[in-house]
Amino acid sequence: MQDRKPQQIARELALLSLSQLPVNPKKLTEEHLPKLVLATVRTLRAEVQDTLDNASGELQRSHDRLLTSETRASDLNTARTMLKEAIEYTQTAINQLGAALEFPELIQLANQDREVGKYAIKLVQTVSEHRTVIDEQISLALVDWQVARLAQIDRDILRIAVAEMRFLNLPDRVAINEAVELAKRYSGDEGHRFINGVLRRVTEQKQTA
Repeated sequence: MQDRKPQQIARELALLSLSQLPVNPKKLTEEHLPKLVLATVRTLRAEVQDTLDNASGELQRSHDRLLTSETRASDLNTARTMLKEAIEYTQTAINQLGAALEFPELIQLANQDREVGKYAIKLVQTVSEHRTVIDEQISLALVDWQVARLAQIDRDILRIAVAEMRFLNLPDRVAINEAVELAKRYSGDEGHRFINGVLRRVTEQKQTA
């Protein structure tokens, strides 16, 4: 694991625990850090399992298509597309497993530095308290898409970045860079480019508002 600052570790804990915590966790304190850690473990496990299931499904569908095709070009192209998607899912799962292997060290770092727990809790509370406003900003920056239809991990990366920019006084450039790095670790192959594009539109809207 490369050296990471306390806020980077906290950001990762917040990201991976958001989907497992109560809708309104205002009463969370630094003493609840173990809850964030447990939620993070559950999220990592679920994300890896879902991605592997998707990869397995795509492999099976491409295999079936090849077996039933009569070597028509359209059938072969469809099977090739399915196989490509299966490979992408598998690569994402490998990346997630890599993150999971690093997690024991991340937990140790979190336990050693109080700033980690403090900032992780603050992020979770800020996203939860201002979720409506944050989602509205994200929605305005999406092109022909809806916040509710985003993958959970992408949605939470965007929420954290917007929360840091709007409510925690983190410079836009830093928030975007940190979000992109999270997306490279936990999102799909094109996830970090998508995250970067949406957040840049968010900052453009702030400037014209």
